[in-house]
Amino acid sequence: MNMKILDRYILKNFLVSYAFVIFIIEIVVVLIHFTDHNESYIKNELTASQILGYYVDYVPYIANMISPITVFITVVFMTSRLAQHSEIIAILSSGVSFQRLMRPYMMGALIVAGITFYLGGWVIPNGNKDRVAFELEYIKGTYRFTERNIHIKIAPTTLLYLQSYNVGTNVGYKPTLETIEDGVLINKLEATRLEWQKETEKWRLRNWKKRAIKGMEEIATSGATMDTTLRIHPKDFESDYSRFETLTMNELYSYLEELKMRGADNIESYEIEKYMRYTSPFAALILTFIGLGVSARKARGGAGFQIALGFLLAFIYIIFFIFSRTSAEAGGVEPVIAIWIPNVIFTIIGLLIYQTVPR
Repeated sequence: MNMKILDRYILKNFLVSYAFVIFIIEIVVVLIHFTDHNESYIKNELTASQILGYYVDYVPYIANMISPITVFITVVFMTSRLAQHSEIIAILSSGVSFQRLMRPYMMGALIVAGITFYLGGWVIPNGNKDRVAFELEYIKGTYRFTERNIHIKIAPTTLLYLQSYNVGTNVGYKPTLETIEDGVLINKLEATRLEWQKETEKWRLRNWKKRAIKGMEEIATSGATMDTTLRIHPKDFESDYSRFETLTMNELYSYLEELKMRGADNIESYEIEKYMRYTSPFAALILTFIGLGVSARKARGGAGFQIALGFLLAFIYIIFFIFSRTSAEAGGVEPVIAIWIPNVIFTIIGLLIYQTVPR
């Protein structure tokens, strides 16, 4: 058998079937999403071009997110059809090994994984900036920062307290900066207002008083205004709804580094997003391997059982993934471990299934 022809035949079927499955799923998802939010579109008197612009960003986001499961469904449907037409048996009977048969499948999965990694790391986050902004303005509603008595860790030893903050004017009221080392207060800076200076990208303190403590000595100073640089930005007071999805890979690493330098808490969602961008393409390879193993055998009752088994495994994978992600967000499991657990478990499942495939 001419293996190059076979490779092209399987690879072409793989990619065409994948595109078709993505297309069908996207139509269903977009219709459901549009139906759910059409009332908001009407309420905000949005034009057709505004709505269309939103879905231009929304469709790639969804396609990339469901890519691993879509690959799995594609492999199961495609291979089950080949098996029921006895094409898999004919290929193996001609002397082609199952490992050799896997090559075009894995090649297709690698193509999808590579595209998914690039789009998810650098292209889609830029589109998500507009998508998230649209959702905040027209679907979620205008964001208002209403918290009071705000405590922010802006450095490992420095805490910022604000009585309140106005997002519209970027002004914080009654700020207090405390530097504490080894449980001892080193200095304390109080002011009536904290104002963002867009031109200099610094904060201006008004009517400030500072106490510096050195052993038994205390030095007090004060002034009308003082400009200073703090490890916070007005965007830190804006809505953090899906912010991690709007960061490119480079921006995500930089933002994580900034949060860690500040000693910030609750950075799990950003850690999870970072690891997901690596595990998602890897999942496409694992699920291709499992999908091929599940559907390569010709079933007497038709492909129904194999397809059902495939969907059951996909459902279990999703459950594992959701459980692992929830555990990581709750701080019970390290993000890197939690995000890789489903792939490790399903790699083992894939190896077990591989022992049962026809040779």
